[in-house]
Amino acid sequence: MTRSRHDEMDYRGRQRRVVEVLKAKRLDALLVTHLPNVRYLCGFTGSAGVLLVVSNRFTFFTDGRYRVQARAEVQGAKLEVSQGAVMDAAVRALAEARVKTVAVESEHLSMAMAGQVARMLRPKMRVRPTRGLAEELRMVKEPAEVERIRAAVQLASKLFDTAVAAVRPGVPERAVAAELEYAARKAGADAMSFDTIVAAGPRSALPHGRASTHLIPQQGFVVLDFGVILSGYCSDMTRTLYVGKPAARARRLYDVVREAQQAAIDVVRPGKTVAEVDRAARSVLRRAGLGRYFPHSTGHGVGLEIHEPPRVASGLQDVMQPGMVITIEPGVYVPGYGGVRIEDVVVVTTNSCAVLTPTTKELLTL
Repeated sequence: MTRSRHDEMDYRGRQRRVVEVLKAKRLDALLVTHLPNVRYLCGFTGSAGVLLVVSNRFTFFTDGRYRVQARAEVQGAKLEVSQGAVMDAAVRALAEARVKTVAVESEHLSMAMAGQVARMLRPKMRVRPTRGLAEELRMVKEPAEVERIRAAVQLASKLFDTAVAAVRPGVPERAVAAELEYAARKAGADAMSFDTIVAAGPRSALPHGRASTHLIPQQGFVVLDFGVILSGYCSDMTRTLYVGKPAARARRLYDVVREAQQAAIDVVRPGKTVAEVDRAARSVLRRAGLGRYFPHSTGHGVGLEIHEPPRVASGLQDVMQPGMVITIEPGVYVPGYGGVRIEDVVVVTTNSCAVLTPTTKELLTL
């Protein structure tokens, strides 16, 4: 079967961009230890690997368990299979390179490991902690990445009916999550993007109410927040159902959250900041007197990880660019009563944005 150009990842282009960043920051070398960044830069999908960048040369280190897999997956990097600790092998190679300044991913390297790296290097070599060096490159997705995220979103959306069918009064939240997750794996998902959230009745007021033994009540909101990983890329969606006949208060909460979500989506386009998107959703909720019940950010980037930059929140000035993929997920959580959240995955296009999540946002009542 012939692959289309949209199925191909541009590893060489990513590697060139990393080299350009290192030159701009006057860094001689980079140790890539965060596995999603390793995968992004050379294609390796296993659980043990370090990518070493020295000048414009890339070397990937792994152990014997991944010899065959690495030969099949790794692109644009020389392969070294270590007999001992992978990190030790990478640092020894780095010491032999005689560079002056070595960058490490400080967010993903423990203090103990960073100290070990420094001790193994030559005396005149300096270790420079960096933050988000590869993640900044990952913010703008290639067409092939967008297509993989779209496929993951569509798969998750197809599972929504399974989840709805499982929601019945007296059923434990965990049973609903189990039905959903079983269906996801049968449908071809690599895994779930995160622990499935099923939060019913008063528990729907918990923004991260992971599925529990709590029973679905006879009356109240049910928040379903889930996603799947497909071909390495994540999806994320939230829909809120209502069990029983919703009173005016419940309908008002739902309608305001839906309006806030649409207001934020309407702002997403190139040149706008993430703070402007967040402000659009928050303004609707404030006008409705519900602003104090929205405690989290409006969204986040999504890709190889379920939470990636940019974070869509107030006070942040990341500018929207074509190819960015973010969630839009405002919510209202009233303690002791219940909560509503609606979440879509959105891709920034040349002039506007496109909502990838096809699932209805009408309030479904059961």
